[in-house]
Amino acid sequence: MNEKIFFHLSNPVKAKLILEIQEQGQVTTGQLTEKFSQIPQATLYRYVKKMLTDGLLKVVEERPVRGTVEKIYALGFDFIDNNKKVIEENDGNAYFQMATLYMLGILTEFKEYADRTNIDLLGDCSGFSHVPVYATTEELTETLMKIKDVLSPLINNTPGGERRLRNLCIITTPPKK
Repeated sequence: MNEKIFFHLSNPVKAKLILEIQEQGQVTTGQLTEKFSQIPQATLYRYVKKMLTDGLLKVVEERPVRGTVEKIYALGFDFIDNNKKVIEENDGNAYFQMATLYMLGILTEFKEYADRTNIDLLGDCSGFSHVPVYATTEELTETLMKIKDVLSPLINNTPGGERRLRNLCIITTPPKK
């Protein structure tokens, strides 16, 4: 199951859907379509169907709506327990697989952007940096919490106007020997 979870999480759009379902507990495709209006409806439905087939989602309720059946979805796995399991087992291979798929998801976004015509590197605020730091675990944890606080207001923004979907990726590498 880990491989399937990691595979879907490596896709930034699927990752957003999974995180939204995790946050809401239960959702319909209509709610996902409303929340993520920038995702083409056919793509969203295809992703939900594949995640259902792969066991990442489950149907928890079906209800009739205007002559059809509306399905209510929830995660088919415990997202937090899955990550805890990797941590508790100190499973280096699973951790590396998680990191690899995470990086592939980011690289996919950069590749799709680079393949567009008329990109604007400065205007689109795309970029990356590398900042080596010496920090204790406590200092690093405190800094990451401050970053989380700064990003919190942006997380609940809705699309529209000048707002475009972007992913801010924060990576903390393991310490060097």
